[in-house]
Amino acid sequence: MRTIATLLLLASGAWGAAQYSGELIFPPEKWHNHSSSIVELPNGDLLVCWFHGSGERTADDVLISAARWNRSTGKWTAPFTLADTPGFPETNPILFLDARQRLMFMWPLIIAHKWETALMKYRISTDYQQASGPPKWEYQDNIVLMPKDILALTKDFAGEAAAKPGAEGERAKKLIEHAGDEYFSRMGWFTRTHPLQLPSGRILVPMYSDGYSYGIMAITDDGGYTWSASQPLVGEGCIQPSVVRKKDGSLVAYMRDNGPPPKRAHVSYSKDDGVTWSRARDTEILNPGTSLENIRLSNGDWIMVYNDLEKGRYSLVAAISDDEGATWKWKRHLDGRPTQEANVEYHYPSVIEARDGSIHVTYSYFVPEGKSIKHVRINEEWVKAGD
Repeated sequence: MRTIATLLLLASGAWGAAQYSGELIFPPEKWHNHSSSIVELPNGDLLVCWFHGSGERTADDVLISAARWNRSTGKWTAPFTLADTPGFPETNPILFLDARQRLMFMWPLIIAHKWETALMKYRISTDYQQASGPPKWEYQDNIVLMPKDILALTKDFAGEAAAKPGAEGERAKKLIEHAGDEYFSRMGWFTRTHPLQLPSGRILVPMYSDGYSYGIMAITDDGGYTWSASQPLVGEGCIQPSVVRKKDGSLVAYMRDNGPPPKRAHVSYSKDDGVTWSRARDTEILNPGTSLENIRLSNGDWIMVYNDLEKGRYSLVAAISDDEGATWKWKRHLDGRPTQEANVEYHYPSVIEARDGSIHVTYSYFVPEGKSIKHVRINEEWVKAGD
C-alpha cells in the first residue's frame, strides 16, 4: 500500500489541536475506481466501498469493491468484492448504519448500458464487523419508486419552455413526455450520497435521475422493508442531492449543477420530512458539475466537501458553516488548488463524523499514474486553520 501524504499538525496531544492524515486505500491502477462511500462501524473500524472496472455504465465488468480499515492495526485490507452481477455494470454504492446499528448497502445495477435503466438494489446486515471480506447479508431487495407528482411538477417547470421553437423547446417537450411515461418515470433513480435518518425513525435515501436531471428521496418508515417516493427535486439540472436537517426540523438538499451557467450548487428545502420540496435554485457555492456532500456535525456545525470550481475537478475543498449554511466562514483544501490546474481529478467525496469527533472523507483520486480512492482524517480545527 502506498501512502501518498501523511501530515499531522499537532500543537499538543489533545484532539482539539488541528489534525490531518491521509493515505490511498490502494495504489493507483489502470482500472476505473470511482464514487466511494465510507461508514464507521461500532467497533471503530472503517468500511469503504466504490465501483471498480474498465469503465462505467457501458462496461460489463464493473462491480462494487470494498476495503476495511482496522482500528487496532491502522491498516487497510486488500480490496474485496462486495457485489457483482456478471455481465452488468454496477455503480455509485452507498453504506449507512441506521439507528438500530444495522448496516445498509445500496447500489444501482445498470440494466441496459444507460443511466436511465438503473435498478436500485440493497442489502441489510447485522453481522458486518469481520476482520476481512464482506458482511453476512440477511436481507436483499430492490427499491422501485413511483415519483410523487412528477408529471404536474414537470409541466409547471418545463411547460413555458416547451412552447418555444428550437432545441430548448424540443428538450422541454421530451421532458414532459418522459414524465408521463410510467416506465421511464419509475426506472433510473439511483444513489450517490449518504442516507439521513430523522428523529421519527424515517430514513431518507437521496437519489437522482440523469434521465430527468432531477433529485428524489426514497423514503422508508419501517427500516427499509417498504419504500415510497418523494416529489422530485426539480430545477435546472439538479442531481445527486446531499441532505442535512436543520435545528428547526426542516431539510436542506444541496445538489450538483448539471444545468446551464452559472455553475453553482443547487439547493432545495423541505418542511414535511422530505415528501415535498421547493424548486431548486442556485447558491453561491461553485460547482463544475460534480458531486458534493454536506453533513451536520455533532456540535451543530455543517461541513461540506466539494470542488470549488466552475470547470474541472482538480481542486477539492472542505468548508465549515456555523450558521446552518447561511455562510461558510472557513475553508481548506484537501487536494489541489483552483489556481493549479493539472491532469488530475479529486472528486466525489463521501463524508462522515466518527464517534471520537474526527471527520473522515474518502474521494476518487485520479492522477497520471492511475486511479485510486483516497481517505483523509481531519477535524474542524484543521479546516478552520485554512490553507
